[in-house]
This record gives sequence, structure tokens and C-alpha cells, in this order.
Amino acid sequence: MVENHENFMQEAYFEAEKAFANNEVPIGAVVVRNNEIVGRGFNKIELDNDSTAHAEVLAIRDAAKNTGSWKWLEECDLYVTVEPCIMCLGAIFQSRIKTVIYGAGNSRYGAITYKNYIEIAKTAYMKEPEIIGGICEEKCKDLLQSFFKKIRIENKEKSISEN
Repeated sequence: MVENHENFMQEAYFEAEKAFANNEVPIGAVVVRNNEIVGRGFNKIELDNDSTAHAEVLAIRDAAKNTGSWKWLEECDLYVTVEPCIMCLGAIFQSRIKTVIYGAGNSRYGAITYKNYIEIAKTAYMKEPEIIGGICEEKCKDLLQSFFKKIRIENKEKSISEN
């Protein structure tokens, strides 16, 4: 099963690379049902001028559209390159995703291990997805760190050219 986790996380990583190429925080997600990808998404916050355009939300929307019903998602797994935030965790619970598999943890915004909002959500929804973290963690973390390094360099160069 771990081999499948790595394969599907690679697909989420490809989505994250699309975000990176579009100067978005490089987070990607795929929704999988019966070993088939039924939804894809990458961060499009800047592209869509929409603060809710997170990879997870877009992948869930795509999966609901492609399966014809949000209720079918209770048979689905969500692969995402970075631990979901509280908004995405809410979308995951609402859509009844069966399992969340993520790559890198998120000490600033992570709602599962770092902030533990999942405990509150479990109480509200009385059901919880299985959580698996750390799949292709270093690769996912490296992409994120590369992005923020690139942004810092660009901002420094912009600051120097303005002076």
C-alpha cells in the first residue's frame, strides 16, 4: 500500500509543481477512488483572486464534479503535499473523505498535528478520516522551501532595484 501512497503523492506533487510555476505556494492535491484519480487541484489563490482556492478544496470540487456527487467522496482518499489548514480540514470533513494522506507537516497553519483542530472537528462531525502523514515528506518540504527562498530572493532584488 505504501507504494501506492508514494505514487499518488507523486501525482499531488505534480500539481504542486504547477502551483510553483504559477508563483503560487506549491501545494497540490489529488482525490483517489478505487486506485483512480478522480480529482486534482493546486493552489490558485493568486490566479483566481480567491482565498479559498486551496489545492485540497479545488481537488474536492473536481472530484465531486467528476463523480457526480459529493457523497461519493466517502469512498475517496485525499493526497496533499502539505498538511491541511483548518479551512481545508473543514472541507475534508464536509465531503466525507475517507483518508487524508499528506507529505510535509505545516507548523504554521497545519490543522492536524500542529494545531490539532481535528479533535474539535471529530466532536462536531462524530466521524473522522484516517490520517497518514509523512509520505514523501522531504520532497514536499523541499519544494515548499525552494518556493519561499525564490520569493525572498525576488523581494530582495526588487527592494535593491527600487533603491
